[in-house]
Amino acid sequence: MKLFLDTIDLAEIRFFSDIGIIEGVTTNPSLIAASGRRTSETIKEICSIIDAPVSAEVISLDSAGMIDEGLQLSAISSNVAIKIPVTWEGLKACKHLSNKGIMVNMTLCFSALQNLLAAKSGASFVSVFVGRQDDIGSDGMQIISDTIGIYRQYPDICSKVLVASIRSPLHIYNAAKLGADICTVPPKVMKQLLEHPLTYKGIEKFLQDFKKSETVRT
Repeated sequence: MKLFLDTIDLAEIRFFSDIGIIEGVTTNPSLIAASGRRTSETIKEICSIIDAPVSAEVISLDSAGMIDEGLQLSAISSNVAIKIPVTWEGLKACKHLSNKGIMVNMTLCFSALQNLLAAKSGASFVSVFVGRQDDIGSDGMQIISDTIGIYRQYPDICSKVLVASIRSPLHIYNAAKLGADICTVPPKVMKQLLEHPLTYKGIEKFLQDFKKSETVRT
């Protein structure tokens, strides 16, 4: 399973990119608006750091506007994926852009049937928001399981199941067990993946034993 980083924080992107564990970045209008920066310059900077899919979202509601925005964003770099909401206008825009060889990330997906339509429209990625499902008492991971099951029935479907709205490492663990293609993870949660109290306790014990052995030798 691939890991994308869900952020526009350039320092965080550099950190995880240098380690070599992220294979893409996702952004959204809320993250960019909070930063006070322009979308185009933000996406350009991210693409200069990582040579992997970088999702940039349109804000138009009609297909013509989505297509126009998508073409402008894709002109920034060949690794830009256009994020489009899964609406009828969005599906129309997805088909148009994907036919031009532009990656499309269909977003705000909350059902397996939405994901099926997104795949038929040529989406490269289908972003399923599990955390938001859980927030309303639904089972977000069940949508992931259902979507993976449907996609596997039809070898001609090339869309990747992207697990979004990650709240905790447990979401990532369950997504990996189900066979999801990608998880896009906030930096805070990404850092939690490696942390375990027994690891640090073991390191501390080894260092203490080493110091004792050095004292005995001297």
